[in-house]
Order: sequence, then C-alpha cells, then structure tokens
Amino acid sequence: QVQLAESGGGLVQAGGSLRLSCAASGTIFALNTMNWYRQVPGKQRELVGFITSIGSTNYADSVKGRFTISRDNTKKMVYLQMTSLKPEDTGVYYCNCYNVGSGPYWGQGTQVTVSS
Repeated sequence: QVQLAESGGGLVQAGGSLRLSCAASGTIFALNTMNWYRQVPGKQRELVGFITSIGSTNYADSVKGRFTISRDNTKKMVYLQMTSLKPEDTGVYYCNCYNVGSGPYWGQGTQVTVSS
C-alpha cells in the first residue's frame, strides 16, 4: 500500500520561503512521477507541479520561477521549495502519485498560510 506524508507547512509572511517535504513508502518510488497539488476551501484542487522519474519538472504558470520541485530517490522523498510566497499561495498542499495499475494516492496534506 502506497503511503504519502507531507510536512513542512506553516505560517510565513509574503515574500518568504518554505520547503515542503513528502515521504513515500510502499512503492518503488524511483519510477513514480510525483505531483504537488494545493487546495483552497471552496475551490478545486490545483496542480502546482510535478517531477518525473527522470527528474523533469513542470509547473503551473502561477508558480513558475518561484517554486522548485526536487526528489531524492534514495530517501523516497520529494520536495517543494517555495520562494517569494504570496497570500494567494495559501492552501493545503498535497503530494500525489499513481502506481502501476493503482492510485491516485494522496497524503494528508500540510497547511501553508501566507500573510500579507
């Protein structure tokens, strides 16, 4: 069973930085594309970006140039480095993946609050 666990959220002032982490278990991991989503109450969950098994990344336009996704396959970890944070980045951040023939899998989420 794949399990994902996010951490690193918190309260930060606009312009600040945070690094979120996601620990994965129950999967080969190195083969997984890992996704980061965020959700604001009353809105659909939004894809922030993803990193493929070979390290290619892609980002939503709203975070390009400010957020960076990386991974450490030996530790089964994926990271979301967030800089120049804005109040509109506030939300619950989730990591997500699929496994061969199963999924999607979600973590419990971690709250990010950016104050103006």
